[in-house]
Amino acid sequence: MTANGGYGPGVPDVVLPCLDEAGALPWVLSRLPDGYRAVVADNGSTDGSPQIAADLGATVVHVPQRGFGAAAHAGLEAATADVVCFCDADGSMDPAELPRVADPVLAGDADLVLGRRRPTGRGAWPAHARVANVALGVMLRRRTGHSLHDLGPMRAARREALLGLGLTDRRFGYPLEMVTRASDAGWRIHEVDVTYSPRAEGTRSKVTGTVLGTLRTIRDMREVLAR
Repeated sequence: MTANGGYGPGVPDVVLPCLDEAGALPWVLSRLPDGYRAVVADNGSTDGSPQIAADLGATVVHVPQRGFGAAAHAGLEAATADVVCFCDADGSMDPAELPRVADPVLAGDADLVLGRRRPTGRGAWPAHARVANVALGVMLRRRTGHSLHDLGPMRAARREALLGLGLTDRRFGYPLEMVTRASDAGWRIHEVDVTYSPRAEGTRSKVTGTVLGTLRTIRDMREVLAR
């Protein structure tokens, strides 16, 4: 372990934005690859998620400003490793697959790697969310010129470079802003397949779990694309 609490440049930190994920956190944290350090950015949970995460060895960051982007960015700022991964904390994505997105960055073959979600079953990805994702993918390819299909939450990049992008969105547009600013900066952006499963029992996506949530996400992302 390094003096600042990280595990050195070769092992990533994993930012896990969290809002009431007590049912999923034990499994999620148990699936982290050896040496990967969890940074749980808690966005006001009332179900004991922060204590569960801390008891399981995660670094917990309390984020009073509500919003997915606020939590994700606070976790990025609290990370100490050279390479940082992002992953949902609801059990829909397997942290054991994080090397798929981290390894190309660690090897210097890519600057930003996105996990393209491949559903394992019909219940993993609601129809309204899939339709919205397809439309967003078309807009994203037009905007960036990159052959991208998904804005999946599992991704990896170098911490200092991400901070240098000057990301300002603190809502659901944060993942999209990361990609558009990285594209504008000439980053090498790659996409790899990752599995996408139904969330842990008793949890629901704060982004696409409902039609209203999907509409809010589309609104935030359109604002990013319009900038």
